[in-house]
Amino acid sequence: MFIRLTKEQQELVIADIQRFFYNNRDEDISEFEAERVLDFIKEYIAPHIYNAAISDAKYAIERQYASMEDELAALERPIKIK
Repeated sequence: MFIRLTKEQQELVIADIQRFFYNNRDEDISEFEAERVLDFIKEYIAPHIYNAAISDAKYAIERQYASMEDELAALERPIKIK
């Protein structure tokens, strides 16, 4: 699993998972069970979200690069030939 969480982040996420199960499914799940859900998400779901974020970042950078190219081209001055 490529996603690394600090101990504090992991504890918060596990508490969020437990709260989700309680609020949406009327289920009390243990910390161990919530950790297994988190492991599943990190292994099978997170890579899709991560790749989508990378794709979005790539698109944003490409747009900025294209904009910079246009701005630089606008700064060029014509060369006079005698």
